[in-house]
Order: sequence, then C-alpha cells, then structure tokens
Amino acid sequence: MEVCNCIEPQWPADELLMKYQYISDFFIAIAYFSIPLELIYFVKKSAVFPYRWVLVQFGAFIVLCGATHLINLWTFTTHSRTVALVMTTAKVLTAVVSCATALMLVHIIPDLLSVKTREMFLKNKAAELDREMGLIRTQEETGRHVRMLTHEIRSTLDRHTILKTTLVELGRTLALEECALWMPTRTGLELQLSYTLRHQHPVEYTVPIQLPVINQVFGTSRAVKISPNSPVARLRPVSGKYMLGEVVAVRVPLLHLSNFQINDWPELTTKRYALMVLMLPSDSARQWHVHELELVEVVADQVAVALSHAAILEESMRARDLLMEQNVALDLARREAETAIRARNDFLAVMNHEMRTPMHAIIALSSLLQETELTPEQRLMVETILKSSNLLATLMNDVLDLSRLEDGSLQLELGTFNLHTLFREVLNLIKPIAVVKKLPITLNLAPDLPEFVVGDEKRLTQIILNIVGNAVKFSKQGSIYVTALVTKSGTRSPDFFVVPTGSHFYLRVKVKDSGAGINPQDIPKLFTKFAQTQSLATRSSGGSGLGLAISKRFVNLMEGNIWIESDGLGKGCMAIFDVKLGISEQSNESKQSGIPKVPATPQHANFTGLKVLVMDENGVSRMVTKGLLVHLGCEVTTVSSSEECLRVVSHEHKVVFMDICLPGVENYQISLRIHEKFTKQRHQRPLLVALTGNTDKSTKDKCMSFGLDGVLLKPVSLDNMRDVLSDLLEHRVLYEAM
Repeated sequence: MEVCNCIEPQWPADELLMKYQYISDFFIAIAYFSIPLELIYFVKKSAVFPYRWVLVQFGAFIVLCGATHLINLWTFTTHSRTVALVMTTAKVLTAVVSCATALMLVHIIPDLLSVKTREMFLKNKAAELDREMGLIRTQEETGRHVRMLTHEIRSTLDRHTILKTTLVELGRTLALEECALWMPTRTGLELQLSYTLRHQHPVEYTVPIQLPVINQVFGTSRAVKISPNSPVARLRPVSGKYMLGEVVAVRVPLLHLSNFQINDWPELTTKRYALMVLMLPSDSARQWHVHELELVEVVADQVAVALSHAAILEESMRARDLLMEQNVALDLARREAETAIRARNDFLAVMNHEMRTPMHAIIALSSLLQETELTPEQRLMVETILKSSNLLATLMNDVLDLSRLEDGSLQLELGTFNLHTLFREVLNLIKPIAVVKKLPITLNLAPDLPEFVVGDEKRLTQIILNIVGNAVKFSKQGSIYVTALVTKSGTRSPDFFVVPTGSHFYLRVKVKDSGAGINPQDIPKLFTKFAQTQSLATRSSGGSGLGLAISKRFVNLMEGNIWIESDGLGKGCMAIFDVKLGISEQSNESKQSGIPKVPATPQHANFTGLKVLVMDENGVSRMVTKGLLVHLGCEVTTVSSSEECLRVVSHEHKVVFMDICLPGVENYQISLRIHEKFTKQRHQRPLLVALTGNTDKSTKDKCMSFGLDGVLLKPVSLDNMRDVLSDLLEHRVLYEAM
C-alpha cells in the first residue's frame, strides 16, 4: 500500500466557501502577476524616475505574493508534501521580500515627502507667477490708458484744453460719475472749483485750503481715498441714492508757474498744488483698484508736466509778443530818427548853401578890396571883416562837422604831413589875436617828436586851433605854453591807457594858460555843445561854443583822449590830449612832397586871356565869382541856367565853374551833357569844376562819378581862387579835402 504525503485538513471544508476562496485566489494571483508588468512598463517609459530599484523590489514582492496565492490553489484539495514545501518556500520568500520592502520604505518616505514639498513650492511659485502675470497685464492696461491720456493731454498746450481733456478722458477710461479740479485762488488761502466733468460752467464754489482732508491729500503724492461727504466731494445730488460711490483725491503740482491765471489764479513763483477729485458711480458695489489709483497718480503727474509746458509756452509767447512790440517800436523810432537825420541833413545842406553864398560874397569882395589902394584904417577894417568872415565860416564848418560826427558819416582823411610846420602855422594864426591881448605864446616841441607823420592834418589842425584859441579867448593876462611830445608806452591818462605800436605813436599836446581857471565840478560840462561855466571870465567871454565838443569827437575818432586840469578859479588851466598818429616811412624826397604848398604869388600866376565860363543861379554869387576871376586876368562869361550853359560852352573855354546847389542827382546832369557835347573832341573839352557849399563826402563822390574834374568849396577868397586855377591847369584835376 502506497504511503500518501497529503496533509489532511483539520476540519471539513465547506464546499461553497472553498469554491469562493479558490476563485478569489485565482484572481488575486492574476492581479499580482499583472501589476509587475505595469510597473515594468512605467519604469521603461519614465526616464527621470529616481527609484527604479525600489519598483523592481516591490515588483518582486508582488510576484511572490501572486505565486503564493497561485500555489494556494492546490491546497484546497488533498495535496502532496511537495506542494507543501513549495508553498512554504514561497511564503518564506514573500516574508523576506516584504520585510525588506517595508524597511526600504522607511528610508524612501522622507524623500517622497521632500518631493511633495517641492511640488507644493512649485505650485506656489506657479500661482505667484500667475499673479505677477496678472499684475503685468494690469500694468500694461494701465500703461495703455496712461499713454492714451498723455497723448490726449499733450496734444495741445492750451491750459484750459489740457485740464478739460484730462477730466473727460479720466471719466471715460475709469467710468466715473464725476471728476473735478480745484484750483488755488489769487490769495492762495482757498481752493476754487474751476473744472468739472458734468458741468461746462461750474459754480464758483470755494473751500478753505487748510481743511484736514486737503492737508491730507497735499501731504502725499499718492492718491488718497476720502469721504464722499467731504466738502470737496459734494458735487453730485444725493436724492434717491442710498449709497455714494467711493471718492479718490490726488494733488496736481503746479510746477514753477508765473503769470498763469485761471479764474483769478495767482501768479505762482513757489510750488503750489491743485486738487483733483474722482468719484465712482453711486449705488454700485464697485471699489477702487490699485492699478486705477496708480493710473490716477500718473495722470496727475502728466497734467503737472503739461501745465508747466503750457506755462513756459505762454511765457515765451508773451516774451515774443513783447519783443515784437519792442521791435516795432524800435523800428518806428529808427525810421523816425532816420527821417529826422535826413531832415536835419537836408536843412543843413540848404542852410549851408544859403549861408555860404553870402559868405562867399563877403570873403571874395573883401579879398578883392584888399588888392586895392586903401588907407591903413581902411585896410584894418577890411582885414577885420575878412577875419570875422573866416571865423564865421569856421563856425559853419564846425556845425557841419558836428552833424557828421553825430551820425557817423565823418571819416578821417589820412596823409603824410609835416607835424612841426603844422604847430607853427597854428600859432601864426592865433598870434594876431594874442598880440592884441598882450599874451605871449611859447611853443615847445620835444626833440624826439617826429617831423613827418601820417594822420588827418585838417582835423588835427582844427583840434589844436580850438584848444589854443580857447586859451587865448579866456585869458586876460599872463602867458600861454604849448608843448608837444611823444607819449611814452604805458602812460596812463583818465580812462585811457596808451599802447604804442611799431607803426604808430601817440602825440601828447599840452596847452597851459594863466587865465581865470575853472571850477573842478564844471570841467565835465566843457565838452558839451555851447557849454557855460560859472567863472566870470567865461560869462564875459561867452560859452565854449562847439570847439571843445568837436575837438573831443575828433580826438576819439583818432583813438585818443582829451581832458582838462584846473586847480580852481583864478589859477589857470591846462588842456591835454593824446592822438594816435602813424610813423611816416617815406624818403626825404617824398616827405618834401608832403610839405604844404606855398601859395603862388600874383607875380608867378599868369591867367591873362584864360577863358572861363561861370554858371550860377544866384546873381550875387555869380557876380562875386566873376570878380575874382576877372581880377586874376581871366576872360569870364556868366550864365544863370544849365540850358544856357550848354548853349554857350565851347572849346574856347578852358574852365567851367558850375554851382551845385543841392545834393540831388539832377544838379549833376549838366556835366554828363557837356561830356556828350564834346564826345568827338574830348581833348578840347573844358575842365569842369563844381562850386558847392556842401562839405559831405557824398558830394565829392557824386562829382567824381558824374565826370567833374574838381570840387571847390565856398566861400572862396582871391588867394584861394588863384591857387585853385594854378593847380587845376597844372594837374587838370582838383579835389579839396572835404
């Protein structure tokens, strides 16, 4: 009989329960075997899972558990010992693997927890990024609104348009029920309601600027929520509304504004603030958001900048208008001054001509009278008339020179001349008067004073003559000393510093007298026209006339300085001036040519038979000029008009004297017509000389441009006419210094 190793059950099995256990173990085994397959697939597909070996170990545990349940299927019936050993081995292995897995999970769980922590951190970061993205989108939206508002605000520089546009755009962008702007009044103690969103012309409502709510808003640059019932927020009717909307206020800096007035807005030179109030719709649950408040703050700053730009533009436009008004006024004044100068010049030209015509007659006839047989008493009277006439002519020249000095048309006529001779000639002119007054004049020329210099001989002579003449005029006794020297380099004078150069030097002339003297406080007045001082001598002798005034202008024109020194009344005075002169570089031969010519004597001049034509509209002047020429032996023909002159003039006439009355162009046309008449016989054309009383340079220029051969300035004496004819016939051209 075979031995059976089967294990008998301890109790009889319930067939139905055994059947269910059998089926359950079968499905458990299948499930245990499928789970490792799924884990293997997961490990294979997951490239970043850090615990693959744990999954392998866990898969082994599940496989063993499944094998145990599978082997257990054979234990429900009689089974052999082999089945029992396999079952026991599977359970032991399952126990070992399960214990190892449990121990391993003890070490893995903290890591898994840290992973969970990181997962939560990442989730929080993701949420924070979402919030930041929301803020960025909000800021972008706010920025878009700000750019839009800024564009609308900056589209104009009119302050009223800026403020009204700001309220309208804020109301549209933020869906406001009301928006208002409060401006400081002229006194600066109140805020005045100037602009509102819903009212075109708001009521001039004012509130004190020291209200706590206003101080609160002005104390910060941020937008501040204020009570809907505050004085600055009572801008809307409350009837039927049980809940007022939230109100925000923000300050608007008024930056460096000046003369910027809106409804009696004050002139602001310090930093002040306006108040902007914004109200949300009533009966709504809407509240102010952070980005909306930021939008309001940015817009307030942009309005402040736009207002400052508008103020600057208004100031610049006001300054431009003022400048334009000033320019118009200056242009009008300039035109009036030019008209006055032209009128003065025309008057002087007319008066000069009208005065020189009788002076021409007096001097010419006096000089002719001198040539006749006279008693000593008659000769003295004629000489007195001639000297007085010359002095009057000098005064006329002074008036004209002063006029040209004042309008800047006078220019220096530079040339080489003998400086030593100039001083001696001036003293020779003054000595007759000084001899009468018994005033000795002493001339002292420094040894290093150059003999020949370059400068305006005529103007320098006039300066010295005026100063020495005044010294003789205002001195009753004593003596007069005239000293001329070279001013040393670095020498100082009142308000002047002498700096000579290699080609120039400064001449210093001192004229000292022992006359009545001058009060120091009266010295500045001496250089004004027709100045009067308080000294008795001056009053008895008359004023200083134009001499010193013209001399000062001549000295300034020569880049020099003039001043007077006196210790007081009865102590005499000394006039000193420095003028800039050039150093002559000509040879001795050329220097000799700079020496003034000695007038030809009647014995050397022979004009007998010289045919001369004289054209002059003035009968007296025509007769006087004819008398001078006839006395010199000329055969003279006179005419009174240009037409008669053209008809009479012929090749027999050697010289034609034409009176040029006024500086108009039509007076010079006669010379062109004479040139046309002698076009085919140019060598037989007579010399054309203008007789004029106009001393301006334009007269000389016009004479040259119209083909005249010379200009002779009235009045003309006999000696002057003799010299003129000699030079004219010798050089065939004559232009006196004018």
